[in-house]
Amino acid sequence: MPVTQSREITAASRLDNVRYAIRDLVSVADDIIKQGHKVIPLNIGDPNVFDFQTPPHMIEAVYKAMRDGKNGYAPSPGIKEALDAIRGEAARKGITSVQDVFVTNGVSETVDTCLTALLNPGDDLLTPCPDYPLYSALLTKLGIRLNTYYLNEEDGWQPELDDIKKKITPRTRGIVLINPNNPTGAVCTRAMLLQIAELARQHNLIIFADEIYDKLILDSGQTKDDEHIAIAAVAPDVPVVTFGGLSKNYLVPGWRIGWGIVSGEAATVKHYAEGIQRLLRARLCANHPEQYAIRPALEGSQDHLIEVRKKLRSRRDLTVKWCNSTARVSCVSPRGAFYAYPCIDIPEGDDVFVKELILQKHVMVVHGSGFGQKPGTNHFRIVFLPDEKTLSKAYAAIGDFISSRYR
Repeated sequence: MPVTQSREITAASRLDNVRYAIRDLVSVADDIIKQGHKVIPLNIGDPNVFDFQTPPHMIEAVYKAMRDGKNGYAPSPGIKEALDAIRGEAARKGITSVQDVFVTNGVSETVDTCLTALLNPGDDLLTPCPDYPLYSALLTKLGIRLNTYYLNEEDGWQPELDDIKKKITPRTRGIVLINPNNPTGAVCTRAMLLQIAELARQHNLIIFADEIYDKLILDSGQTKDDEHIAIAAVAPDVPVVTFGGLSKNYLVPGWRIGWGIVSGEAATVKHYAEGIQRLLRARLCANHPEQYAIRPALEGSQDHLIEVRKKLRSRRDLTVKWCNSTARVSCVSPRGAFYAYPCIDIPEGDDVFVKELILQKHVMVVHGSGFGQKPGTNHFRIVFLPDEKTLSKAYAAIGDFISSRYR
C-alpha cells in the first residue's frame, strides 16, 4: 500500500488577529465552574439570562407562524409585512429618504453583509475606539486594515471630531457610528451627528449607523439631547445604512433578527444597495418564522420598555455610584444601553486584571483592550443587567480584589 504523509490543516492566516473579547474569556470561567464555583457573569449583554422577559405577543406571533407552516424559505430580503413594518419604524425615527430595507440573521449579519458589499482590497473604514469587537473582527476577516478614531472620555465618550478628520484618507469609504455606544453607553448629541454627517458629505463617505439600542435611552426627556436621534434623520441626503433589530429592545437576542435601512439620495446608493441584495440572495434568507414577530414588535405595545428602562436606570445608577466611590476606579455615566466602561488606574494590563478577577473572585467582566482604548489607559466593561443584589455582591468582590491587589 502507498505510504501517505499527513499534514496539519491550518486555519487561514488572515484569522490570526480575529478576536472576540466578550466570549474569549468564557473558557477561563468554564474552568472555574468545573471546580464547583459560581461565576457572576457581567460580560455578555443577554437580558434573557436575567430578569427580563420577551413580550408574550411576540412569542405568540412566532408560534402562530410556525403552526401555520411558515417554516420554509422566506424571500431573501425578508417577508413583506416585516419590511413594511421596518419602513414604518424608519418613518417614526424621522428617516425620510429610505431607498431599501432588508432583514438579516441578527445585526451581526447586517454588519457583515454591508461591509462585504462595500470594501475592496486597500480600502479602509473608520471605526470607533472603543468599539464593539465584531467590527474589527470582520475587517480583519476581509483583509481590511483597521482605521480607528477615538471617543473622548472627558467629553462623555463623544466622537473626537478632529481625530476623525485626521484619519480620513483617499481610501476611506465610510464611518461606523455606534449610537448608543457599546461598550461605553454614550449617546451622540445632535450637534455631533450634524458634524459627522458634514464630514461624510465632504468626503463622499457612507455612514453605518449601529442603533440596535435606540430605545434603551436611560435619561430620556430630561434635556433636549436625552432622546435618541437617528443620524439618517438629520442628514437625509447622506448615504446611511441604519442597523436595527429585535435582540436588545425586544429581548430576543437568540432569535437572531436584525435589519438594515438604506437611505440617502437614490442615485448615490442604488448600485451599493443592489450589491447588498446580491449577497442576501446568496445566503438564501433570514430566519423565517421569527420575522413574523417584527410587525407586532414595532407596531404593537411598547409597555415592556417602561419596566426595562426603569430597571436599567436603577442598575446604572448603582453601578456608577460604586465606580466613582471606589479607589482606582472612575466611570462616565452611560446614557443608553446596559453597559458601563470604567477607567481603572492599575500598574498592569486590564487583560491581566479581568483574568485574575475571574480566578480569584469569580466575577467576569471584559477587559477594555478587547474593545480598544487610548494608549496608556485601562478600562473594563460591565454589563449591568443583573438585579441590584447580584450587582452589589459583584461590586463588593471587585472592590476587595482591587484593594488587596493594588495596595
